[in-house]
Amino acid sequence: MAEIRSTLDMVMERAARMAAEAEDSRTSEDTIRKGMRLAASFLNNEEKDLLQLLQNQPPEEQMEIRSGMARTLLRNIALPRQETLSEAALLSLQTLQEMSGNATDIATICAELHQILEQYGQHKAQVKQQFDDSILSQLKTKLQQQGVPLEETKALNPTMHPQYKEEWSRVSASLNEQYNEALNQRKEQIAQRFNIEPHGH
Repeated sequence: MAEIRSTLDMVMERAARMAAEAEDSRTSEDTIRKGMRLAASFLNNEEKDLLQLLQNQPPEEQMEIRSGMARTLLRNIALPRQETLSEAALLSLQTLQEMSGNATDIATICAELHQILEQYGQHKAQVKQQFDDSILSQLKTKLQQQGVPLEETKALNPTMHPQYKEEWSRVSASLNEQYNEALNQRKEQIAQRFNIEPHGH
């Protein structure tokens, strides 16, 4: 009988321990989310000073809040849709450096990320120009073979090509993939410094 009770006690203790660990994990996740929300407010100009916000948090929560903040900032370092870099990306790079205490390695990685983002805009514009020129040349050649006078082909637009959208989408996706790979490698290095789980960004 005593043996049964001790086994039951062990099971109950283990269950209590697992419940406590789950509670800790949930609390930890909530604290990280709090940091993510604070960083999002900062990027939306609802908060002015993210470092001050971090210092105002309970000391025992600051490490996890800092991780949450870094997670949101890293998510906002993305390839620009237009040629110019987004304010959120630039602000995120600057703030990550400040949050690291301007550590040399983080500053170096942030400078590399900034360079990649700038190069991407310029490179994409060049690739687009070359792509358009190539498509236009194909269109002109085809029409001239069909007997259309040269002066009439001057009004042509590359988007008139039936496969334009599909082909550009393919070229553009390949370019994005190369640049995203370079971005993600460096973002991963920063994530490790801020104790962010690999799946967390």
